[in-house]
Amino acid sequence: MGNYNKRFVYFICLVSAMGGLLFGYDWVVIGGAKIFYEQYFGIAGVPAMQGLAMSIALAGCLIGALTAGMLADRLGRKPLLLISALIFATTAYGTGAFDTFAPFLIVRFLGGIAIGIASGLSPMYIAEVAPASVRGRLVSLNQLTIVIGILGAQVVNWLLVSDDPVWNEQMAWRWMFWAAAFPASVFLVLAAFIPESPRWLAMKGRRGHAKATLERIGGADYAQKELRSFDEANAQRQTEGGLRLLFSKPYRRVLVIGVVMAMFQQWCGTNVIFNYAQEIFQSAGYDVDNTFINIVVTGIANLIFTFVAIYTVDRLGRRALMLVGAGGLAGIYFILGLCYYLEVSGVMMVVLVVMAIACYAMSLGPVTWVLLSEIFPNKVRAVAVATGTFALWVASCTLTYTFPFLNAALGTSGTFWIYAAICTLGFVFFLARLPETKGKSLEQLEDELVK
Repeated sequence: MGNYNKRFVYFICLVSAMGGLLFGYDWVVIGGAKIFYEQYFGIAGVPAMQGLAMSIALAGCLIGALTAGMLADRLGRKPLLLISALIFATTAYGTGAFDTFAPFLIVRFLGGIAIGIASGLSPMYIAEVAPASVRGRLVSLNQLTIVIGILGAQVVNWLLVSDDPVWNEQMAWRWMFWAAAFPASVFLVLAAFIPESPRWLAMKGRRGHAKATLERIGGADYAQKELRSFDEANAQRQTEGGLRLLFSKPYRRVLVIGVVMAMFQQWCGTNVIFNYAQEIFQSAGYDVDNTFINIVVTGIANLIFTFVAIYTVDRLGRRALMLVGAGGLAGIYFILGLCYYLEVSGVMMVVLVVMAIACYAMSLGPVTWVLLSEIFPNKVRAVAVATGTFALWVASCTLTYTFPFLNAALGTSGTFWIYAAICTLGFVFFLARLPETKGKSLEQLEDELVK
């Protein structure tokens, strides 16, 4: 379908994807603020408190992801987007406003809830409003905004760091967090003007509203076709959605694919490069100033190659890109581990790290979210995406937590070889189990994947 209302569709998809931008910014900004707020709060020499400050947002992510599915089915997709925008806006200000450590932790936890909600809800909403022929490209916009948020955090951190240690300790880290308040406020305002998901409306029996939105997207014939497909898929499965249905036999195959894929996106190891970039580049022989510059370089590579994914996801297909990502990272990590083992330093290490991020950005990063938003049936999509997102954040917790231990026990070389082995296993799994979804309606995928 090439005659859809591009202006309207891109507007509502980009507004929804602003949840991804705030997710990316909030996720990465703490890496630059870390060394300054630790000095301010007096926790620089207290590993337990340092780890708590870095990881408490993850606890919020888990709760946000876990509750998003139930709330999205009960309240609708749009109200939950508004709730996440409001939390982002208030916590962006609150994180930098407090002078004591306990309130700082509380606000970081609440910000994590917003990340958990937005990480699954934004791509799901886009998948439910996007025409099938461009669904992959439009859902990938969410990953693009995540990447822009990551790069924005990296640039803001770099620009706010001063030669004045008093400024860095007293104010720089506050402004790193406060900078997110402006896009969060814009997200909150614009989200009020997007429609509710037509598939959620149809599922709740509000066919008139669903038809009106679908007509704005693609015209009267498109609306009739989409509603007919929804009715046919819904007629075959009259049971109510929810976790019990999701874990029932017909859905187990697609649930396993979704959970494994979500966890692999984290366990493939690329996010370690973002979370521990400073340590990785310093171990490769770079000082602090050059490390911050190299971190920005990785963010630029992440952005550029996300555009490659947007261009290719509806042309080459999801399965091909996932195989390229898993296989490519396995090879790059093996070479990267070998370089650390041989104590290679300098520009070669930056090139390999950028190659790893480029490979991830054009494949596993965006395409995982595309597939998670596509493969689940209408009745269980919200709770299924929430379950996959919850699994993703559990994997992120374990990845972030275990890297320092693996690095201490096995060295950086051994750690990257482990990630190479995980990527090899991911390649085998995708080759054997992952279906192709490009160009198919959500209802057609439901008919093919749920037997």
